[in-house]
Amino acid sequence: MAAATPAAAALHGLRTASAAVPVPQACMEGKPLMDTRILVSDLCRQFYSLDGASGTGGSITMRVRGVSIPKPDKLFAMSHSGIRKERMLPEDTFVLSANGSILSSPSPKPYPDKPPTFTDWSPLFIKLQAESYHYLFDAVLKLRQPSMGLSIRKKHRFIHSEKPIEVKGTKTPVQTRSSNSDYPNAHLPRCVVLDIEGTTTPISFVTEVLFPYARDNVGRHLDLTYGTPETIDDIKLLRAQVEEDLVKGIAGAVPIPPDEAGKEEVIASVVSNVDAMIKADRKITALKQMQGHIWRTGFDSKELEGVVFDDVPEALEKWHSLGIKVYIYSSGSRLAQRLIFGNTNHGDLRKYLCGYFDTAVGNKRETRSYGEIFESLGVDKPSDVLFITDVHQEATAAKDAGLEVVVSVRPGNSPLPQNHGFKTITSFLKVW
Repeated sequence: MAAATPAAAALHGLRTASAAVPVPQACMEGKPLMDTRILVSDLCRQFYSLDGASGTGGSITMRVRGVSIPKPDKLFAMSHSGIRKERMLPEDTFVLSANGSILSSPSPKPYPDKPPTFTDWSPLFIKLQAESYHYLFDAVLKLRQPSMGLSIRKKHRFIHSEKPIEVKGTKTPVQTRSSNSDYPNAHLPRCVVLDIEGTTTPISFVTEVLFPYARDNVGRHLDLTYGTPETIDDIKLLRAQVEEDLVKGIAGAVPIPPDEAGKEEVIASVVSNVDAMIKADRKITALKQMQGHIWRTGFDSKELEGVVFDDVPEALEKWHSLGIKVYIYSSGSRLAQRLIFGNTNHGDLRKYLCGYFDTAVGNKRETRSYGEIFESLGVDKPSDVLFITDVHQEATAAKDAGLEVVVSVRPGNSPLPQNHGFKTITSFLKVW
């Protein structure tokens, strides 16, 4: 999370954290705050899908509730008004104290996303304590006819009722309906989650282009960026991973000396470890984060261009027109994912994508990872999500989490086991 600038805060009548009474770290890192941020992001996506919020405009603010939050330490989670609401994630929220001080703010995202922006209503939201669901209903009612269907998320599960809800300040009851009745393409999934390697993109592009580029340029990248906050963090994360690998006896792991040993020694050891990790095709965050930063240089200089199969752009456009939201889940970092789809042989495809998941959400072969993704997508049930991958173990994990699964069969992919039981496709245009 990035610290908010004093100028931005002053513009909206808020104060920076330096002017605030310190908030206990336990409050900032606790489950109540995370749950509230998840709820804010879910509401943003839901209101967008109901036409209750448009584009990047507007904001939702909620007070954090929990026994671990003392009354003097009231916290608020606020979405920023510069992000497209259908792409809202928990990390895209400001955290504010009771007196309006900014405790943390979202990190800027690459173009086309706008920089984190306060809504002009921020001081009013804080004053009202921003905790009334009636306000949210009323806002939608002013934009849509009273008979619209609504879904409220409580404790991160959607509740649907056939009983009219009396909305404070209105005379017309709101009749809630199940999501399927509101969704014009009920036979289709609400969301599609796509793997990259072997699914949207040839395996050869990853193994013969991206991996060699990272391996060949890691030394140059570290030499040019050594000492920057980003590279300091990359080395710190990699050092921790290597220490764990050494304990486990992982082949190719060599100690990374402390910074006091000097730039040359540190870089040499990092290069050696990265090379071994790439050769072993390790799916670990420390490697993927550094690879993403190296690839960014290659994409910026036009040395690299992302590759997707020819059917992918047409399918993405079709799904977008049907109102199906598409996400990416890859072992590559979210930065790497945005770079690939923002610079493809078919142009910038990010306009069709609503979000990105990487190994921070969990290992791709573990069932709980797909449960976490389902919880983040704002749908009613796991089967509303279709996952497409080329890896049998990933398909099995997603199926065990309740997701619908299709296996992608592309040139160069590993063969599937006999009697695997999954529907297979050779083109995204054949999914339905």
